[in-house]
Amino acid sequence: MKVTSILAVASLAFIAASCHNAENDWDAAGAFESVETIVSTESSGTLMQFDVEEGQTLNKNQWIGYVDSVQLYDRKEQLQAQIASTTSQQPDIPVQVASLQSQLAEAQINQKRMENLVKANAATQQQLDDANTQVDVIKKQIEAQKNTLGIASTTLNKDVTPLERQIAQIDDQLLKCKIINPIHGTVLTKYAENHEVVTPGKALYKIAETDTLILRAYVTGSQLTEIKLGQKVSVRSDEGANKYRSYSGVIYWISDKSEFTPKTIPTKDERADLVYAIKVRVINDGYLKIGMYGDLKFNSATTK
Repeated sequence: MKVTSILAVASLAFIAASCHNAENDWDAAGAFESVETIVSTESSGTLMQFDVEEGQTLNKNQWIGYVDSVQLYDRKEQLQAQIASTTSQQPDIPVQVASLQSQLAEAQINQKRMENLVKANAATQQQLDDANTQVDVIKKQIEAQKNTLGIASTTLNKDVTPLERQIAQIDDQLLKCKIINPIHGTVLTKYAENHEVVTPGKALYKIAETDTLILRAYVTGSQLTEIKLGQKVSVRSDEGANKYRSYSGVIYWISDKSEFTPKTIPTKDERADLVYAIKVRVINDGYLKIGMYGDLKFNSATTK
């Protein structure tokens, strides 16, 4: 009985030691984090609609609300009316010179008739000269009329240009009244509510990309020789009691400065005073959460 008990205790001790070694058979540990973006307003006014809740997942370019823009629309309609009024004064050059064109056609017919009469010695050269002069005068009148109407048209166009620029500015302001979510992610914090008055730059909510998380871990100086940028590593996170989920990660940042070991982050050699921070990009399957702890193990130094 005593021998059996001793063997049982020894077996349990061996299993416990094996599990302990397995637990420590990882090169570094850290916590998952993400790039956080604070979305702010670009216009001032009342939040007429703001469909955001903490914990909500938003898609990139998703429309989630708008700031009151009635005054901007009214101003735009006023400018459009001014443009319509100005352009209605544009002269119709062909219509304006139609009368002179008719006179020119008659004068040219008379000119041709005088040329034929002079050839037949039925009219004098003076009569032909008068006919030629009449044609030249009408042509000059037509050119003068076209120039005058062209100047008037150009002036009206110049009057319209600044109005169109103002409308373009208002269109830009109207676009900024819309609240468009910039990235796909999860809303972490909400800073505003419907019907609040906001100003440009006021924070509305904080969102973090969760499709890909970042495992920030710490390695000792002696471990730096085992890693490089682009290196694939194995990552695991807790799934439950003595259970883990496995992932593949890629090292994309290595700090060039050492720092003192954070108290909450263990390293392979916990006695080391100075460590280097690294960041590992991990594709999230939905189970990883910001703030969770994770372990990583260096694979062979092969690039992605």
